[in-house]
Amino acid sequence: LQRMLSIAVEVDKSPNCSCCKIADVIFPFILNIPLRSQREAFLNTMESQLLRCKLLELLFQHSCDVPTTLPLSLAKILYFLNHSSVLLQYQDETPTWQRWDEMLQYLSLLLMSYQNVILAFPLAEHLRSSLNDRMDLIIQKAKPKLQDSDDINHTDVQLKIEDFISRMQQVLGQPFPLQIMEKLSILQ
Repeated sequence: LQRMLSIAVEVDKSPNCSCCKIADVIFPFILNIPLRSQREAFLNTMESQLLRCKLLELLFQHSCDVPTTLPLSLAKILYFLNHSSVLLQYQDETPTWQRWDEMLQYLSLLLMSYQNVILAFPLAEHLRSSLNDRMDLIIQKAKPKLQDSDDINHTDVQLKIEDFISRMQQVLGQPFPLQIMEKLSILQ
C-alpha cells in the first residue's frame, strides 16, 4: 500500500497536487483508526514524505479550533503546537497525557517530514516538483525556495514552547510525565 501511494504521488506532473488529492481521500480513514499503534505504524511506514506531510497537516488542521491559512511551513508547525487539541477521538480510557503525547509525536514527525521535503536531503529537496523537473533542478544544484513563514528564530520557538507548557499545565493540572518533557525537548 505504501509503495502504491508513493508511486501515485510521483506519477503526476504536479506531485503536490496529486498528494493533496490522495490525502483528502485517505484522511477520513486515518480518523477512524482505533489504536495509536496502528496510526503510528501507518504514518511511520509512509514512503512518500510529501504525502505524510499533507496527511499530518490535515490531521492538525482538523484538531485546531481556528484553522490557519498559512502554507505548510515552520511557522505553521509552531501554530499547530499552540492551537491543536487532542487529535483523535479515543474509544478507550486513554489517559489525557498520553493523548497529548501522541500529538507531540505527530508534530515531531511532521517537522521531520517537512525538513525531508524542503530542507534536508539534496535528492529530496524538490519533492514538490515533477520527476522530470526534479532531475533538472538537481543537475542545476538549485536550492529549494523557502517561504517567508520558514524564517523563524530561537525566540519564536522558545515562546511557543512556553505557551504550550502553560496550556498543558492548565489541562493536566499535574507535573508532566517524563515522556512529554522529552518530546518537547526533541521538538524544540
